[in-house]
Amino acid sequence: MDFETLHLFQEVAHRLSFAAVAEERGVNPSSVSRAIGQLEKQLGARLFQRTTRRMALTEAGVNFLQRASIIVEEMEAACEDLRVDSAGPTGTLRLSASVAFGEHVLLPLVDKFRHSFPNMRLDLMLSDDNVDLVAEGVDLAIRLAAGLRGDLVATRLIDTHYRVCASPEYLAAAPPLETPQDLSEHRCVLFTMPAFRSEWTFRDNYGGEEIVAIDGDLAISSALSLRSAVLAGAGPALLVDWLVDRDIAEGQLVDLFPDHAVTATTFDTAAWLIYPSRAYLPLKVRATIDFLRANVRRSQ
Repeated sequence: MDFETLHLFQEVAHRLSFAAVAEERGVNPSSVSRAIGQLEKQLGARLFQRTTRRMALTEAGVNFLQRASIIVEEMEAACEDLRVDSAGPTGTLRLSASVAFGEHVLLPLVDKFRHSFPNMRLDLMLSDDNVDLVAEGVDLAIRLAAGLRGDLVATRLIDTHYRVCASPEYLAAAPPLETPQDLSEHRCVLFTMPAFRSEWTFRDNYGGEEIVAIDGDLAISSALSLRSAVLAGAGPALLVDWLVDRDIAEGQLVDLFPDHAVTATTFDTAAWLIYPSRAYLPLKVRATIDFLRANVRRSQ
């Protein structure tokens, strides 16, 4: 039994597919199957239950994975530490984020990231689905939420805030918008998440809160498309600050209620950096976390 076999077993255990692991490695699926079969023979235990439709870890496989993962992580740590002095962070960093956050916040930082870490490869996975970090082999993810639960390590990247915005063109032809309650006279552009579609909560500078019922005849599931619709004059919308602050500064959008905090859920929201819970955090992940903390804040 060698380190490479343990690493292969770990990949198969996470993917539960010989074909998926083989495709990622660029080898024939039969070679992966043979290697796992030889490992099972060496151990004298079946690690996977296989049928024509699915694969699952056996109880012995689950127990062996826990032990093997520790060994693999320690070996990777030892190898990486030997490379640090000469090469700095190395390897492929798989980073997951929403489409809007990726396009609007991360992509402008890619060139600086490449110059900062010339020996790393960045695999940027942009999706509005919350991917399974372990199953998809994701090293680091950015999630937008009030808080996170589950078997993950999470650290706050930036606080997020919301603005009610509209274009100058829309405001020139629309009824007055002087107080949050005036929104009842407007057809808002809505985000399709249920919590965002019926009411928004406003908090003034004195801490007073009021809930405002909102309505509209246009709902959009994409934050980027929602912003585009508002820029095109479709009406007022609730948009996150990192997506529209530049538009507001350039006069393309108007922050309708700058003296109010506003939310559809809770006032304490953030962009979180999350990664699988494990004892050893690779240098490439630590370096990327430090890079994002320094540069995402500056870009806001």
